[in-house]
Amino acid sequence: MLESMGLPLPAETLIISASVYCAATHKLDIQWVALAAVAGAVIGDNIGYMIGRRVGLPLLQKYGARIKLTPDRLLLGRFLFRHHGSGIVFFGRFIALLRVFVALLAGANHMPWPRFMVFNALGGMCWAGGYATGAYYLGRKVTQVSGPASIAMGLAVAAGLVASAIFLRRNEERLTRQALREARVDAAARTVDVPGTPVA
Repeated sequence: MLESMGLPLPAETLIISASVYCAATHKLDIQWVALAAVAGAVIGDNIGYMIGRRVGLPLLQKYGARIKLTPDRLLLGRFLFRHHGSGIVFFGRFIALLRVFVALLAGANHMPWPRFMVFNALGGMCWAGGYATGAYYLGRKVTQVSGPASIAMGLAVAAGLVASAIFLRRNEERLTRQALREARVDAAARTVDVPGTPVA
């Protein structure tokens, strides 16, 4: 739960250790360990989302320029989370570094909460439940499997980040124009929805 809220803690190691302990001693029930892991992941992400929603965007608007997060780039971030947030939230669960920040980013970028909740819960069940049951049935061999798997996933993620950075750099202007158009349409729709507001 704390890792999902944004604290860099070794949740994956904890789940594996607890599950191996269940298999070795039978003093804990694996079903409760898996349930606790899933619940912690989902609850922590929701708290992280609320923190990002209430604090994240104002902080980014105030200090973002220092790290080259201009207002246009913040708008682009919201646009990307609006259209691709489901995949970011689900697959971000399996990437150690992204897992810590994905809920905060989703909240700061105002990803709709119902959609966030669905893909957050799916990711939490697959990640926490998968690691717990896998470690329980594979025992200590899961550490031999998870090490190379984490390295392979890390390399794939690094390649994906590089490809994404190149794509965004080449298409930033076009995507920003698209995000601005969408923001204007949303603003116009909100103006129409306000009772007593004259329509231009």
